Amino acid sequence: MAVRFVRPVSRAAAASRYFGLVALCLFVFAVPLFRFGPLTMPDFVSLVLISAGLALVAVLLAFFGLYRLWMTGAKGGRSAFKAILLSALPLGVAIWAGFLYWQNPVLYDVSTDTTDIPEWIEVPTANQQWFSRPPITAETRVEQAEAYPGLTGRRYEGAVDRIYQAARKVATAQGIRITETRGLAGAIPDQPEALPAPEENLSGETLNDEPPANVPVPLSRPADAPRPMFGTGGDVLVQGATRSFILGARFDVLLRLREETETTLVDIRVASRFGRHDLGTSASLAEAYLLALDAEMLGISGD
Repeated sequence: MAVRFVRPVSRAAAASRYFGLVALCLFVFAVPLFRFGPLTMPDFVSLVLISAGLALVAVLLAFFGLYRLWMTGAKGGRSAFKAILLSALPLGVAIWAGFLYWQNPVLYDVSTDTTDIPEWIEVPTANQQWFSRPPITAETRVEQAEAYPGLTGRRYEGAVDRIYQAARKVATAQGIRITETRGLAGAIPDQPEALPAPEENLSGETLNDEPPANVPVPLSRPADAPRPMFGTGGDVLVQGATRSFILGARFDVLLRLREETETTLVDIRVASRFGRHDLGTSASLAEAYLLALDAEMLGISGD
């Protein structure tokens, strides 16, 4: 009588596939709702953590199924392999976020000037829900300076009106939506009023071909004349908002332009709208803007 070998079935491997499928569906459901829909950052993080937890369970069950396959030849190898593939995306994103959380300092607000911080025109507010958000202190700024020593302001030769036009152009190119501006009275040069066109008679001859009398002659502004600026020291402030490229996390941006003698100092402040940790994104956004502004100013100088 022939002996028929019956392979056992690994229930862990079969269950791992369903856990992985649920984890992936939850992650795929949460991302577009957060990027394009009404889902807030705290709710999105909650769903991602739940998805990562389900994915972790799926991977553990899959490994146990593979162990049973190796030791006893139990069925379930394909289910275990599919579970690992399904869990790769949500679990990988959670692991990468955890690495950034560990790698970068616990900051949500960075500034190129760590002593004289640019003040918001309108302080950003958001419902933090279950997120904790400690205030920014002097120790926080010291920690930022140690973590990002290259994040400093830029000084360019030229008046503030010229630098303002370049700064606003770069902000638009970087996806920063400008919401508030202050101090533009001294940043935009006065435009001369257009003179009336000379009248013509029926024959086409100009009637007032004589130069007009009492034409105002532009005079240079006295050195001690006050500049019609807003803010301390004649600052031009530009506040806006932007979003991260992939997930669309919201960040607030503030530009401060300060004219000093024949140069203009540009500082930038970037803050995450939610949470106590921005995973280093605020500093990356600030550095990207400053590099783009350097390139824009170099192009203007070359022209």
